Order: sequence, then C-alpha cells, then structure tokens
Amino acid sequence: MSAPARRTKSAIPAGQPVLSAVGLKKHYPVKEGALQRVVGHVRAVDGVTFDVLKGETLGIVGESGCGKTTLGRCLTALLDPSEGGVYFEIPAEQRATLEDLRTRPAEELSPAERAELAALDQRYRVDLLTGPAHRSYRRNCQMVFQDAFASLNPRHLVRDIVGRPLSVYKEARGRALIDRVVELLEAVGMGSQHLNRYPHEFSGGQQQRISIARALALDPEVIVLDEPTSALDVSVQAQILNLLHELQEARNLTYVFVSHDLGVIQHISDRILVMYLGEVAEDGPTRDVFAAAEHPYTQALIDANPALVDTGATTMKGLAGVVPDPAQPPEGCRFHTRCPVVTPHCGWDLRDAVDWLTNHPDLRDRVKGDTPRTPFAGEVILGDDASAARALDLLRAQAPPAMREALVEAQQSGATLTVGFRERGRVELVEVLPMHRSSCILATERVEREPDTSQPVTA
Repeated sequence: MSAPARRTKSAIPAGQPVLSAVGLKKHYPVKEGALQRVVGHVRAVDGVTFDVLKGETLGIVGESGCGKTTLGRCLTALLDPSEGGVYFEIPAEQRATLEDLRTRPAEELSPAERAELAALDQRYRVDLLTGPAHRSYRRNCQMVFQDAFASLNPRHLVRDIVGRPLSVYKEARGRALIDRVVELLEAVGMGSQHLNRYPHEFSGGQQQRISIARALALDPEVIVLDEPTSALDVSVQAQILNLLHELQEARNLTYVFVSHDLGVIQHISDRILVMYLGEVAEDGPTRDVFAAAEHPYTQALIDANPALVDTGATTMKGLAGVVPDPAQPPEGCRFHTRCPVVTPHCGWDLRDAVDWLTNHPDLRDRVKGDTPRTPFAGEVILGDDASAARALDLLRAQAPPAMREALVEAQQSGATLTVGFRERGRVELVEVLPMHRSSCILATERVEREPDTSQPVTA
C-alpha cells in the first residue's frame, strides 16, 4: 500500500509569526500548613509577549530557574497558562487587536471587546483549540526534550516510537509506515538496522536523534528544543547542531531553542530572547545582542562564558549575589538586586532594606521582622532601641549608594525603623534599535532622551 500524500506547509510567508505569546503568565501556587492553603505563587513566567517567526531559530537563554523551560512547555501546550496565552498562526491584523485587548485592564473593556477577545482566544489560543484546529496545532508543534532517554518509552522499539505519530494521524500503515520510519531515521543519520532495538541500546546522541526523528514524523511547522545538547559530549553536540541546521534548511522548519549555553545559542539562533525571573530582559537579532548587549544581565551572561570572551583583554565577571525568590520577585527592574550599574530609579523596595540590614555583621540576629505598608515602604522591627538606631545610621551611611539615594523616608521610633523608597512600576521592554528590545531603565531613559528622527524637522 502506498503512503498517503504528504501535507502541504502553511501558507504563512517567511518572517511572519507562526506562534505568538501575548501577556503569557504561568504561576504555580505555594501551599503551606495541614490544610495546604495557598499563601503565594511562584511566578515562573510573568507577562511575556513575543513572536516566533516562520523559518527562524529563536534562542531562549537564561540562568537555571529563569522560566525558559516553562515557557517552552507553554508554547507546546504541555502547560496551560495562568493568564494570557499562546496563539498559533494568528493573522497580523488580529494579532495587533489581540495585544491591544490583552494589555488593557479587563474592567476597561466593553462587552463587545470582551466578546471579541473571547472569540480570538477560542479560534487561535492553543490551550483552547478543539476538533480539527487542535489536531492541526498538535501535529504542527512538536517538542524535543532535554533528557532523550526519559522521553522515549523503554518498552517500545524504535520503529514504534518514531512511527506512533504517523499511526495516530493515519498518515501510513503496514509497509508504508515502516518505509516512512526508515526515511525519518535516515534523515537523522541512522537507518533500518536500528528499527528493532530498544532505547537503552543506544548512546545519548543516538537517543536524541531518535527523538528528533519522532518530532519530524508529521512534518511540523515548529519544533521546540529544550536543551537538546546539554547532556551530550562536545563532539556529539556539534553533530546534533549541524543535523538540526541541515533539517531546517531541507524542511523549512521553525525552531525555538532553549538553552543556558550562550555559545550554542550564538551558533544556531537568528534571534535571542534573554529571560530573568520569568520576564524578558532583552531580545533581538543574535548578532546585535552579542555585539552590543543593552541589558546588564545579558552582558553579565556573555562575560561569564569563557568561549565568548577575549580573555587577553577582558576580565571575566560572574554575577554577584543569588537569584531572588521567584515567589517574591523584586519590584521595578527584577535584576536591580544584582546589577553592577543599578540606579536609584530601578525600583528599590522594603525587602531590599530588610535583606541588607539582616546580612550586615553589626546587626546579625537583630532584625526580627517587617511590616510592609506597600512594597516600597513599611516598618522594620529590630531587637531593641539601640539596634534600631544603629540600623538607621548604617542604612544612611553604608547602604549601596543607589539604595541611599532612593530613600525618601528613614526614621526611628523605639525598636522600629520606618523606611520608604521612591516607587517604581514594572520596567517594560523598549525598542532601543530596530527589532532589538531591552527592559533596562538606562536603555529606556536613553531612548526617551533621543530625538524622534522618524519625521523630517520643519522650520
């Protein structure tokens, strides 16, 4: 029996969005006590908006815990969003309407606008798709996982693992199915001699090739690759990366490549998206980002990678401090607690003061707690009046200069220290260069200072 005709690719032209994340959030509840009451949420992904363009490779990079894997799973609908959503093949005009509706508070939307938003969600949002639209999306968005062996059923033969998508979608059966499986294995550098083996009989690189063959089975539009080379030897990494590039050229694939390795991202990506604590710190063309990073976090990641630094002229720097608690991220710019160029306007808050006082050697074990009035102001409770007076002196004299300048209130009353900082809202992504965005307040201020040259100046 001959194989069914291959499906045709989407009519979306190259350079147009095939996947769009709009206001995407994924929060996990934090539960405590015998009754497991929800006392907070871990903000794994917190208000992310970007497009994946057809035919490109979008690299997502960041430290462990920044939310990049969660973001990849949301793109493939393996996780449902807490707010916002991921949209598949939404036309440009409706994409603009959607973003406008998503960025406005829900209470400001008219009944007609709410109905329009619900209709767009039902038609294009991947976790709400049903029937033929859902089947179309599921076959067009595949994922390759970091742990190849864990993603392969140890009880199934390779021919069953790679052929299962073809069977489910009734693409082929019988001898035609075996032929298609062999064709897919040959595309990833394997062959018919591997059909009747189990996953444990292969090396790590071969297991990842089997995973890629399975992802290719339905000729998808998008493949999300979650650190597919991180567990492999360097030589095998190069083979897999070259294979992915060849497959993309031959099959017109779109990749979302998740990795913590900036060297790999620089090699394979057309665009890069840098994440920090669930938010996008910077995104833009890979060449531009590596040549002139606009966000201090991106520059710190580049400086910390020996392969990307000219060690003869540059001193490699590591990031100071630890990643803050994603259940209580800093206000304003989330990177300001570790930033080497932090300013008084970056969003200092009450927790910053409490953390600094708690870690000061003169006040060890003297800070008993805090009572916030707002995220930026409240009372710090110390052990006694003398400790509170000492804390006030230290905060005014020895705190980081940017923190001191951000103080708008600092006074003592008994064992209580009242502290207040200038308020700062979330630092939004701003286009600093064409197709290049950054959420650093220094870039935002520079763009605001620069004159608008888009229109000619007339007398």
